[in-house]
Amino acid sequence: MPLLKPLNAGHAPAVLAFELANRAYFAASVPDRGDDFFDRFADRYDALLAEQEAGTCAFHVLVAEDGSVLGRFNLVDIEDRTAEVGYRVAQHIVGRGVATATVRELCQLAAARHGLRTLRAATARRNAASQKVLAKAGFVPVGSAQLDGEQGIWYQRDLMIQPYGAMVPEDRP
Repeated sequence: MPLLKPLNAGHAPAVLAFELANRAYFAASVPDRGDDFFDRFADRYDALLAEQEAGTCAFHVLVAEDGSVLGRFNLVDIEDRTAEVGYRVAQHIVGRGVATATVRELCQLAAARHGLRTLRAATARRNAASQKVLAKAGFVPVGSAQLDGEQGIWYQRDLMIQPYGAMVPEDRP
């Protein structure tokens, strides 16, 4: 069973392999990160870890039993009990509910571990799959977004802190 884990230095090779293996798939629905991302991966990865250490971001990886990365799930720009959610999953697990379940888990972590009350996420208008994930995870559209010059939609989810094990209304089937 895959586990959602906080990003650490030891994940770097698996994260790079994940990004390279899925680059073309990701570029079909979100702007490509470009060659510079891969050429300077080690520096960029170290910068992510520094941001996480500073508490401005919380990066996570969904790790398979074999140690490979199946997805990345992040809370960025943490400030005033609010953060932006970003995520991506490997092409070979798309359509199995993994992204939705893990975004829901990330929402629970955001409230319980980081004390967040509001999460926002932006998706490109052409990324219908991501829009479905966000809706199923309790996010609602709140406005227009610009993503690297591309039209998008902002979504928001207000978090409610519940007793351990209780589900918030948005998580009920």
